[in-house]
Amino acid sequence: MQVHHSIESIALHNSWLTIGVFDGVHRGHQAILKTLVRGALETGAPAVVLTFDPHPLSVLRPGHKLEMLTSLEERKAFFEATGVDALIAHPFNVNVASLSAEAFLTQLKMRTGFSHMLVGHDFAMGRNREGDIPHLRKLETRLGFSLHVVQPFINGEAPVSSSRIRSTLREGRVDLAGEMLGRPYQLSGRVVRGEQRGRKIGVPTANLEVPADRLVPAPGVYACRASLAGRTYPAATNIGVRPTFDGQEAPATIEAHLLDFEGEIYGDEVRIAFIRRLRGEHKFDSVDALVAQIRTDVHRTREVLNETVP
Repeated sequence: MQVHHSIESIALHNSWLTIGVFDGVHRGHQAILKTLVRGALETGAPAVVLTFDPHPLSVLRPGHKLEMLTSLEERKAFFEATGVDALIAHPFNVNVASLSAEAFLTQLKMRTGFSHMLVGHDFAMGRNREGDIPHLRKLETRLGFSLHVVQPFINGEAPVSSSRIRSTLREGRVDLAGEMLGRPYQLSGRVVRGEQRGRKIGVPTANLEVPADRLVPAPGVYACRASLAGRTYPAATNIGVRPTFDGQEAPATIEAHLLDFEGEIYGDEVRIAFIRRLRGEHKFDSVDALVAQIRTDVHRTREVLNETVP
């Protein structure tokens, strides 16, 4: 897959194009990408994805806290695995934000020659999001392309969307989020030194430092799979403020107790896949009571992971 960091660096003809942030690359996004790649292959044309870097909200709402489901690098890997031929990670800035939908698509037409454009049912682009589906229909003849609107992927009674997945994760419902993503929600981070309290009570944990713009699920204990140096381990992961030790005012931490593993991994990268929430976080009357609960959490983690297919 070709990767371009501006539309000015690409020169294609008769491409099939889709545009979006595609945060999470969830099952709705996957339907768009699969339709894009299939149509491009059938016509012998390149399949092109245009996304933005940084996220548009970081420019349009600079005080807004981003809670991303995926990094750009993770999205790149998904696009390539789907069969996309070219990715344009176009810089988003105030100048891009001020362009009308027609002006921006005219630039894209010159550089990619797109003949087909695929979008989701709620798509909108351009200044003040003027480029919604009805507006794009008006531009089809003027700019010379065919617009394909891909129907939403329904989970339960509602369409799958990145915002719905975020809400689900904030509630700790990682299993439902996984259904909508088509895979478990994952966080990657570098293992940093903590206060080593877990080690002192016989439950060593890997303290993960994740990017500040990533969404962290609700506080609680989760059954997870941890990937480290090409191997996967069951893991009981705690997200929260460790109230038994620190009280409710301490910063939240992500601590993964890797089962069946021994070794020093400070500085290493660990990826955590969240399978199911076991319980909420609460304060115990004693360390002994906490240790007893952790043993129960470890047992439940093994049970949950044995029930689910990796």
